[in-house]
Amino acid sequence: MFIDQVKIYIKAGDGGDGCVSFRREKYVPRGGPDGGDGGRGGDVFFEASSELSTLIDLRYQQHYMVKRAENGSGQTSTGRNSPDLIIPVPVGTMVHNAQTNEVVADLTEIGQRVLVARGGRGGRGNSHFKSPTRQAPRIAEPGQKGEEFWLQLELKLLADVGLVGLPNAGKSTLISVISAARPKIANYPFTTLEPNLGVVTWGKGRNQEHHFTVADNPGLIEGAHEGKGLGIQFLKHIERTLILLHLVDVSEIGEEDPVHDFEVVRTELASYNQILAEKPFIVAATKIDIPGGGEKKERLRRYCKQKKIPFFEISAATGKGIKILVQTVGNQVEILRKQRAAPSAAADGELLP
Repeated sequence: MFIDQVKIYIKAGDGGDGCVSFRREKYVPRGGPDGGDGGRGGDVFFEASSELSTLIDLRYQQHYMVKRAENGSGQTSTGRNSPDLIIPVPVGTMVHNAQTNEVVADLTEIGQRVLVARGGRGGRGNSHFKSPTRQAPRIAEPGQKGEEFWLQLELKLLADVGLVGLPNAGKSTLISVISAARPKIANYPFTTLEPNLGVVTWGKGRNQEHHFTVADNPGLIEGAHEGKGLGIQFLKHIERTLILLHLVDVSEIGEEDPVHDFEVVRTELASYNQILAEKPFIVAATKIDIPGGGEKKERLRRYCKQKKIPFFEISAATGKGIKILVQTVGNQVEILRKQRAAPSAAADGELLP
């Protein structure tokens, strides 16, 4: 089960109370106050873990509370601190305050740890309040309360390339061919019910292989931004991608007009979030191995040429066109990574028009 949104309650530990105590020891008259401080309440952290891919664990345990620290005691003994709580979450998790919708944390790197709730400070014992005029203070501070919040967690997969298209456009088949991902593939709409993530190796540099990650989302249909179909629920997972790969079925079993298919998807992306519509993209005509789709393929090619859109034709079943498409996408990803890392510096290369 793929869970990408949950609401949880967290509470950091309360600080321990300070102690009111006086030294009582034979042959030591008027020993004075010796009350110790309360311990510090434990903090709550989120940590990005590569071992998790969904938020399902948080769905079934929605309350996380750190126990209270111990109180201080006599002989100026400080109470024991309560341990911190570290909650593992998948890489790509965004944390919002459920009441204000303020972004609390955005965990985008493996091992990244973020403090989300601070534990309470321990109260001071009466040994802190003695003075020449108050030699037997009978006061101590209570421990401070730990912070507590309702948080909304949202998982956005971190991928370089996002696959988009109508249902049965060939997205799942393509990701299964170019990566080790094994999504469900069948000849009916909405076989993909949740996003799939794959790693693609596309070339070798001097000392290492080149990789990019690709996300396959459920197909979009016309009216998706109004809640129709499934794809709109998962478009958040391609918001962080560098480039989009539009797959359009040009076989005889596809829709009548491939240009209309492409424009439907573009409209739905813009209706969901204009940022998606502004991302660089490439168009790939799929299923060219199926006879009878030549006219539709040429119609889409002419359209892309007129609009100056990068166009490729592929067959995941036979492998035709796959290698050149993967290399082109890989090169574009490398350029965009450099631009993202140093936006003020010119990247070594130019994006396709």
